[in-house]
Amino acid sequence: MSLETFSQLNWSIMTPEFLILGVIAILILMDLFMPKTLDRKILGWIGIAATFAALVSTASMIGGPVQSILHDTFRIDSFALAFKLLILVGGALVLFLAVSYEPKDGVERYQAEFYYLLMTAMLGAMVMTSSGDLITLFIGLELLSISSYILAGIRKFHGQSNESAMKYVVNGSISSAIVLFGMSYVYGLTGTTNLLEMASQLAALADSNHVYLLTLAFLMIVVGLAFKLAAAPFHMWAPDVYQGAATPVTAFLSVVSKIAGFVIVIRILLTVFGFAATKGQDSIPILYDMQNYLAVIAGATMIIGNVVALRQSDIKRMFAYSSIAHAGYLLVALTSLTTNMFQSIWFYLLAYLLMNLGAFAIIQVVTEKAGSTKIADFAGLYRRAPVLAVAMGILLVSLAGFPGTAGFIGKLNIFIGAFYAEPGHYVLASIMIATTVVSYFYYFSVMTQMFFRPAEDESKFNIPFGILVVLIIAVVGSVLLGVMPNIAFDFMQNNMDVIGDFFK
Repeated sequence: MSLETFSQLNWSIMTPEFLILGVIAILILMDLFMPKTLDRKILGWIGIAATFAALVSTASMIGGPVQSILHDTFRIDSFALAFKLLILVGGALVLFLAVSYEPKDGVERYQAEFYYLLMTAMLGAMVMTSSGDLITLFIGLELLSISSYILAGIRKFHGQSNESAMKYVVNGSISSAIVLFGMSYVYGLTGTTNLLEMASQLAALADSNHVYLLTLAFLMIVVGLAFKLAAAPFHMWAPDVYQGAATPVTAFLSVVSKIAGFVIVIRILLTVFGFAATKGQDSIPILYDMQNYLAVIAGATMIIGNVVALRQSDIKRMFAYSSIAHAGYLLVALTSLTTNMFQSIWFYLLAYLLMNLGAFAIIQVVTEKAGSTKIADFAGLYRRAPVLAVAMGILLVSLAGFPGTAGFIGKLNIFIGAFYAEPGHYVLASIMIATTVVSYFYYFSVMTQMFFRPAEDESKFNIPFGILVVLIIAVVGSVLLGVMPNIAFDFMQNNMDVIGDFFK
């Protein structure tokens, strides 16, 4: 490509990414030249401003045509915009948590790195949403993963943090290798890394040996990405990493990283394997042929996540298993492969983003004051901080899926999709209902501590501004989307043709 042609490309579609990238570079330079005595929180506020600017830039592209540059390696379509909005909102809220984080464990020595590594991970997730090529998908995935590994272990003098980072690196590296191995088979069969070109070539696959290799590639990619989603039985890293990481990092991994995981799963599985024939041109695509395997993973993830969460005494480990369970609910929507699958997954991720980040905001305040992450530290919270206790109660009820909350609407959409899919996934829908009931016990155990147990320490809480912002957005959003879910659905239906744009 000549320099003239290069300059004529429509780089404006990468404006959100350039904004984040530019600010990351500025933050690094500012950190380098700022006096050591100066508070680095100003860098966090600059990061928040940049994230909002990227959010506005992304929102301005909604309703526009599908655009791509660099031979379709980077594309802007409704799918990319919808999930990029979630990533940017989640990233902004996590940065609010980060600037309110008062570390007593060594993070203050690396506070600036804390902010721009969070933004680097967010940039990797944004690149993944707009990737139309295996190479850019993998680059985005590794940018997210490597930044997350460092963030998990940024508390260098904290034993649990070091252990969690080591486990995360080992598991993450293995999963990346498995995904890459699966991708190499698909590349070998098609001779291209472009997702749409792969789909068109695999649609006419007829050779039984090639079909066997493609099935093997499918299984390897699913297994590798299941690690990233913390789906059973590849979930064992999650509780240790969630417990050992700083609370804003745990919040980031539970929400933004999970959104990015589902982005790459949908991009690869639907584009590449959604049209890959198993027995010639008129046969059932391999993705539909392998639905039962996805259903087994979804069912196991829901059961293991919810049942093991019952036995946890640490709040962050409990939320780790809760996160595993919610990954299972989302996998039910993916397994169903209905026409409203995109809508169901997007809405559930939006609801989960609000519920989980709000809960982690309160967890951050309580655990910082208590000096530990035990569920027992929430005892008597209603007497010490009624606002925090009521907000946590609303968010826990939403996570449990009670009517009138965003969590209920999200679960209802997925359940209806599973029930009316062709063929209907009745067993999966039944498991979803049963495990949702199981989740009431561990969510309500936290509420029991807050409202019905005496407090050992009667001192009041000081709620930082960043925490307050996150709580207001999370609680109002969870209730509003539960009472008026059409706000989100109408936005998706009127502004985004996700299915139509996905294969253009």
